[in-house]
Amino acid sequence: MVLFKIGQKVVYPNHGVGLVEKIEEGSIDGVEQTYFHLRLLSNNSKVMVPKGNLELVGLRALCITTEIKKLFTVLRNGKIETYKDWKGRYKQNLDKMKTGQLPEVAQVLKNLKLVSTKKSLSFREKKMYERARYFIVSEVAHVKCIEETEAEKLVDRALDLSISKREKLLLEAS
Repeated sequence: MVLFKIGQKVVYPNHGVGLVEKIEEGSIDGVEQTYFHLRLLSNNSKVMVPKGNLELVGLRALCITTEIKKLFTVLRNGKIETYKDWKGRYKQNLDKMKTGQLPEVAQVLKNLKLVSTKKSLSFREKKMYERARYFIVSEVAHVKCIEETEAEKLVDRALDLSISKREKLLLEAS
């Protein structure tokens, strides 16, 4: 089991980067256990996660610089999964988002970016696209110690490159 320290930045799937503000024993519904108190940096909301649920919710440490390099390789590579129907696409993307793993969220972001170049995203897909984008942007910004606006530019450039690489590959194949 992964343990975190007070003051450590962590990633909470679907919500982004948070800060462990305190760790304390507590009792809820008569169950005594250790709770991790997090402050989500995107909106300053507070979340309490029982120690026994850390892995279940997918809480993880902020990634390291080499993982960010791998993320950008995935974002730029032009390989984008496509699905025949929106229900299948939504379900697969939702499952990937729940993992909170950067490569999985990057696949969601690329898939929805591709779909958005061909047609309008549904309301739920727009929300998922925004969450995936923010999730990646916030972690990139924190790991690289840059402003979120700079991280957004890096992510957007990588996505645009991936879309153009994919289009080039499709043209060459036909």
